[in-house]
Amino acid sequence: MALDDLRDLLSALREAGELARVAAPVDPRLEVAEIVDRTSKAGGPALLFEHVRGSDLPLAVNLFGSQRRVALALGVAHVDVLAERLANLVGMVRRRPRGLGALLASLPDLRPLLTMAPRVVTGRAPVHEVVLREEEVDLTRLPLLQNWPGDAGRFLTLPMVITRDPETGQRNVGIYRLQVLGPRALALHWERHKGGAAHWGRARVGGRALEVAVALGGEPAAMYAAGAPLPDGLDEFAFAGFLRSAPMQLCAASTVDLEVPARAELVLEGTVDPDDLAREGPFGDHTGFYDAGGPYPVLRVRALTMRRDAICLASVVGRPPMEDYWLLGDTSERLFLPLIRAVLPDVVDIHVPPEGAANNLVLISMRKRYPGQALQVAYGLLGLGLLGLSKVLVVVDHWVRVRPAAEAWWAALANCDPARDVHLLRGPGSVLDHSLAAFSFGGKMILDGTRKWPEELRPGRDRPWPDPVTMDPAIVELVTRRWSEYGLGEDPGPTGARPADGAPSWSGAPDPDPDPEGDR
Repeated sequence: MALDDLRDLLSALREAGELARVAAPVDPRLEVAEIVDRTSKAGGPALLFEHVRGSDLPLAVNLFGSQRRVALALGVAHVDVLAERLANLVGMVRRRPRGLGALLASLPDLRPLLTMAPRVVTGRAPVHEVVLREEEVDLTRLPLLQNWPGDAGRFLTLPMVITRDPETGQRNVGIYRLQVLGPRALALHWERHKGGAAHWGRARVGGRALEVAVALGGEPAAMYAAGAPLPDGLDEFAFAGFLRSAPMQLCAASTVDLEVPARAELVLEGTVDPDDLAREGPFGDHTGFYDAGGPYPVLRVRALTMRRDAICLASVVGRPPMEDYWLLGDTSERLFLPLIRAVLPDVVDIHVPPEGAANNLVLISMRKRYPGQALQVAYGLLGLGLLGLSKVLVVVDHWVRVRPAAEAWWAALANCDPARDVHLLRGPGSVLDHSLAAFSFGGKMILDGTRKWPEELRPGRDRPWPDPVTMDPAIVELVTRRWSEYGLGEDPGPTGARPADGAPSWSGAPDPDPDPEGDR
């Protein structure tokens, strides 16, 4: 069932027993973050702070802090349901018939594509129940958080920042942190690899100001889509419509030429001038370390529109795992696996574990069909959008589970000779990575943890490559059937590695193609 706004999400969380209300007064500087950090890492509930000092608005935090809550926010029992829908859509597009007659005949199958586009509603939208302009706006009265002692101030941490390309008119929606500089000024931290920064760069070349809207709340699917690693050209609000199986409702902003979520809790509207910069940061980021920040554009806020009983929304980031891992990391790797496999069909699974803080580590399992393919797949992943910012990629065979990460590390470390299987290269990196040799540019490592083919080994090696130890399937079935007789409680299930089916023999004879008719 599609959730239409933050109110729907809070109600759904309450009914599921996933929401705790905090009536005690709390300080938005550090106190809230410490409460959330303890709650998040303990697997605790979403939190609604009813009395935040210095503000009349309640504050919702940690709404997306588990796999179950993200699925609930997206209106499904499990995110894999949406991954299957996306896989079906990708398959349908790849099979799209050629010729006008065949295309018209397939229109019923193309209906999911047509439902993506958001709809602009007329009349007074909920987010316009209260409209404040110019000097009436005071951002310091919002319950915005300072998360860590070294932070430069208070920040918006879960906004949807909306811009439009000054050349093409294409919309971009991203989650970029904003530091409060004053009652009507925000430093806008959009990284050089993100769409908002590209729009601002094109506006600067033409000497023009860029209009910006910042929305808090609205359709939960849009909150995810704003931070999702979407391919260029795919509108975030349209993708949110696909996820929720219903188009988003947008309305015209009050002072800028942009559309905003009609059921958002509040929206800030303003402009970024070409050369209006300020020092932003430091900020304790999702890496678990402080990001030093730097000179970033200043958003001059001209209006604030909001619902009459608005609820503010925030996220606390820091040493993982935190809410952002569940909302953006775990969810994205499940949803976008079908897109990755459409480009790299031998990829079986990927996992970006929380310890990798989004960019530091990617685990990949793949069906290896020829020598050197592990490197080919790793290079291919580095060419796919924001995966290109990844720092360490570990590739294992298709039968190895990459989630949780323990089995992947076991297989990779057993199968690698560091002198042969560690490959170093250079490329773009995250602007939040403090370890890189230069700002957002530095080293990368590929670890080939797959079983090696003879061509990948030193000539003359006479030591055969071993198979992993596995139990006889008949014994596995026997123990499963008789487990209740042993008096050991609930059956934890078999834990040994599965047989390395399809692995090449020492003779080097290649496997039969498991999908000879497939798109390879």
